Amino acid sequence: MRVIVVNNYEEGAVAGADIIEKLVRSNPECTLGLATGSSPVGMYKELSRRCREEGLDFSKVHSVNLDEYVGLEGTHDQSYRYFMDTNLFDHINIDKANTYVAKGVGDAEENLKEFNAVLAKTDIDLQVLGVGPDGHLGFNEPGDVLWDHAHMETLDESTIDANQRFFASRDDVPRRAFTMGMGDIMKAKTLLMIISGNKQDAATKLLMNEMIDPHCPATFMRMHRDAIVIIEKKLADQIGYKG
Repeated sequence: MRVIVVNNYEEGAVAGADIIEKLVRSNPECTLGLATGSSPVGMYKELSRRCREEGLDFSKVHSVNLDEYVGLEGTHDQSYRYFMDTNLFDHINIDKANTYVAKGVGDAEENLKEFNAVLAKTDIDLQVLGVGPDGHLGFNEPGDVLWDHAHMETLDESTIDANQRFFASRDDVPRRAFTMGMGDIMKAKTLLMIISGNKQDAATKLLMNEMIDPHCPATFMRMHRDAIVIIEKKLADQIGYKG
């Protein structure tokens, strides 16, 4: 696992964009696994700028997203389809027909079947990851057992609390989500995690402990053949990480 310590969020966004740009330029038809949340937003803005100003070409790139809330239309301003459109896809020259975010409404069983079918035929070159305060990846919540493939997850109370700020009230936060399984995530050729904000517990378990712990799914990154973690120096100092 390669760890890149950056001075601030903006520097981390540039570092992440550098990694993705190198992949896209070397393999214009690559497939990106994408994530939502605050951690990758700066990176998406930087990629959008490079597309607009420096000719970074996404026209043949494909993408698959980690997860989606169950019960939200893609046009809902808190759906992950809406997030990806407004934070990245609307600002780069990607063909939206080549982007996949699981459907949040309709027949849940059929939506999940479709999600798994897409993943079964897709080789993800690089999977972007954030991490929850409790160490969850996508919506793979901590527990004694983790799922291999895409599934519908019931969200932990801590996840609902963390996402409450995006909704009018806590009651409006969806209680279920579709998410890639840990096996799907680990199949990607490269994992790129950006850790920012108050993630001391998850960062400590990932970078300072040797245990692979299903109660902190982020620790599974230790097992991957090509995992990259970008972490702000302030957070690295707080957990005592020296590299």
